[in-house]
Amino acid sequence: MLKTIINAFKTPEVRKKIFYTLILIVIFRFGCYVVVPGVNSTLLKQEVESATGTLTGLINTISGGAFSRLSIFAMSISPYITASIIIQLLGMIIPSLEKLVKEGGEQGRKKINFYTKILTIVLAAVEATGIYISYSKSGGSVFINPGFKTAAIFVLALMAGTAILMWLGEQITSKGIGNGISILIFVGIISGLPNGALKLFNLAFSPFTTTNFIIALGVLLGAIILVAGVVFVQQAERRVPVQYAKKVVGRKMYGGQNTHIPLKLAMAGVMPVIFASSFMTFPAMLIQIFSPSSIGGTGFLSGLYQFSIATSTSQGVGYGYAIANAIVYLLLIVGFTFFYTYATFNPAEVANNIKKNGGFVPGIRAGKPTSDYIASILGKLTWFGGFFLSLIAIIPMLMRFGPIDLAFGGTSILIVVGVALETMQQLESQLVMRHYKGFLE
Repeated sequence: MLKTIINAFKTPEVRKKIFYTLILIVIFRFGCYVVVPGVNSTLLKQEVESATGTLTGLINTISGGAFSRLSIFAMSISPYITASIIIQLLGMIIPSLEKLVKEGGEQGRKKINFYTKILTIVLAAVEATGIYISYSKSGGSVFINPGFKTAAIFVLALMAGTAILMWLGEQITSKGIGNGISILIFVGIISGLPNGALKLFNLAFSPFTTTNFIIALGVLLGAIILVAGVVFVQQAERRVPVQYAKKVVGRKMYGGQNTHIPLKLAMAGVMPVIFASSFMTFPAMLIQIFSPSSIGGTGFLSGLYQFSIATSTSQGVGYGYAIANAIVYLLLIVGFTFFYTYATFNPAEVANNIKKNGGFVPGIRAGKPTSDYIASILGKLTWFGGFFLSLIAIIPMLMRFGPIDLAFGGTSILIVVGVALETMQQLESQLVMRHYKGFLE
């Protein structure tokens, strides 16, 4: 890994892409401190800090602290992610959109990208309006001069911030080292790493006791084991062998080669966790926007709110809500893992392609038997991947009910490790194109 990074800086073209990416990252972090006009920053910070155990605190953590200042990047890139998910799901339902995704080629990808951007702006407008309404209903003290003009400026500023983040992501993807949107999410999450390290230090040494030191050491070792487990599962794969029959064309013989189909343990990646998190926190978002007075009460909406935010916070949430939420959260992650895996990988289509090219899986007949065999293997891997994602997402959440409440959760670790691995693979592929060995040594 270190050698790959050194070789990347030795290569002029790759070095230029790395520096270009770093400049855009600096712009992104600078924008997190550009406050939207009309906001009283002091009162806003007090309100967000007092809302650590609510959805507001969660959004602030995800945005890398931008939400606590209501900067132009306060919504982060979440509207774009939501729009991408919606377009992807619609592509499975609407035939014309599905044809555009599968057969549209470069023009089809451009159209899909255009539709995603339009939907992103619409979602950003809705979310920004909801944020304004939420803070207005809480008393309006956050805004210096509440009114239509302030609301319009506020919504337009957040929409512009989301559009800038989309542009930054595209520039990193096309002119930088790649994975632009993922890198922006990665940077937003790791910006909370110093705060997490400080909490761990205070846990161990403020005040220093043997018990606190052992707990802090256990958290550190647990984090290392967790990261190692994520790396192992992300990189692990089941290889299904495939052989191609020999054929003679003229005076030459073709085929006869052996290859394999790589089936990853976590083929769906972190997407099922993102889907499940969005599904679980959606009721809390609606309640906080349209009925903030019911939060902290004893009615149905208050109970639904407590149940919804138990995924990612512990303050003010009872153990009963947390256990029920954890069970539903686990089931949703497993369900979304199956949904996303089979939506992106079709065993029947793979089996047909193998058959058309004269290939076969040793010991398995071509056609439907091959499809059933691949589907059987994929099902077992998906069960394992779904439960693994569930454990990674739930265990850190339950730890927050003890003396440990760090900035990083299971979802954050999955995203950070996944993006880091993808980025290193991007660098490796660019170095291999320029005759560097890197990881291949």
